[in-house]
Amino acid sequence: MAGSLTAPPEYLYWYTKCMSQILVRKTIFFLFLTLLLAGCSLLEEPPRPVMPTPIATAPPLAEVFGLNGRIVTDPVSDIVPGVDSSIVDLINAVSQQQLVAYVQTVEGFHNRNSFSSQESETRGIGAARRWIAAELERVGNGRLEVTFDEFQLNHAGFSAPQANIIATLPGADPNAGVILVMAHYDNRSVEIADGASRAPGANDNASGIALLIESARVLSFRNWNHTLMFVAMAAEEQGTYGSRHFAQTAFLNSMNILAAINYDGVGGRAGIPQYVRLFAPDMVSSPSGALARYYHFVGGLYLPTFPVIIYDTLDREGRWGDHREFVQLGMPAVRVIESDEDPELVNSVRDTWSLIDYNYLRQVVQLNVAVMANLAGAPVTPSTPIVTNMAAPGAYLLTWSVPPDVAGYAISFRPVDSPMYPSFRFVRGMVAGNVAFTDLDPTLTYAVSLTALDANGRIGDFSPEVIVGPSAQVSNAP
Repeated sequence: MAGSLTAPPEYLYWYTKCMSQILVRKTIFFLFLTLLLAGCSLLEEPPRPVMPTPIATAPPLAEVFGLNGRIVTDPVSDIVPGVDSSIVDLINAVSQQQLVAYVQTVEGFHNRNSFSSQESETRGIGAARRWIAAELERVGNGRLEVTFDEFQLNHAGFSAPQANIIATLPGADPNAGVILVMAHYDNRSVEIADGASRAPGANDNASGIALLIESARVLSFRNWNHTLMFVAMAAEEQGTYGSRHFAQTAFLNSMNILAAINYDGVGGRAGIPQYVRLFAPDMVSSPSGALARYYHFVGGLYLPTFPVIIYDTLDREGRWGDHREFVQLGMPAVRVIESDEDPELVNSVRDTWSLIDYNYLRQVVQLNVAVMANLAGAPVTPSTPIVTNMAAPGAYLLTWSVPPDVAGYAISFRPVDSPMYPSFRFVRGMVAGNVAFTDLDPTLTYAVSLTALDANGRIGDFSPEVIVGPSAQVSNAP
């Protein structure tokens, strides 16, 4: 056909090929662009969650009071003072037969006046001294260290050498303190320096020496945390010269005496009331008062049918005993004596072994064993707690250091005008250290102290008391 244009076949071939390549390239471009845009969206930071507005909270009490660790509030514990079966075994080991033999032997020295014979092997103060020392060595079975504490007695124009007899059972911890039991071994007739007349002195004070030796025998069976000391004092009848020498030496040497218990006239007689009297001055505020409270509490645990009646005074009117020398130096000391004295027997030839009630004497020895074993077997005396008033009325925070061997603590909030312990508060050792009590009477002033308990319920020496309450600023006793 004239005038028409027709593309050659070769042209159509190349045209089609080029358009196809352009289409493929566009497709690849758009695919690349899509992937690129998707990849960019993956790089975007996810939206941040909306955080709640912080709420201010009060700092913990430990931070408020500058303390480390948690605070336990009004704790309840099953670690409480109780009767330890191993101490009961020692109590039951006290021998009435031994007590009879000891009293008879001491009486048999005829006269134990401080100015009686020093040389005789059978009569006088010298023979009695040597026998007591030898007997303490024997009953201690090599465990008691027996020594003489010598001094010169000058009295009423007379002079003679004297010696206290000291038997020491060292404790596992030499720094834990000393529990001391004492009884004087001298005696007298009517005349204060009569060293010749017969003076049996069975109740005054062969009974105390019998208690001393039997306690040493029984307690030497075991090992103790604290040191036990059994001291037969000299020259008591002339005016407590032996105990004065011992106490002053102990004071100058900074001996840490936790308890000094004096047994003088504890034999009893048939028919007397079945209890003992304990004399301690200033019950509400003195170290001796604290020891008296402890003795009374432990005695009630172990011998509830043989009570301890406390008298808030140093001694009977116009009388004295070896404990007074310790009291005068600020050491905790008390006197234990039978429930009823017969003044007709004092310093007379009628004071013989046959009048003593040895079942009564045995119970006094058992009391002593219970008290000494608890004091010596319990953990060491806790540090004095720091007591802080809390914001709420009648609430106090107690802070103290806790060693690892303590099972628990008994805490005493004693009203300052009360001579005896109230009901204790208890806390387990594992949570002790920072403890708050919130239910105290805000109107009362308290003397606060605490003691450590072991897993067997042995109760130890109490820390010095801290006075808290409305009538005084919080004060930590030295």
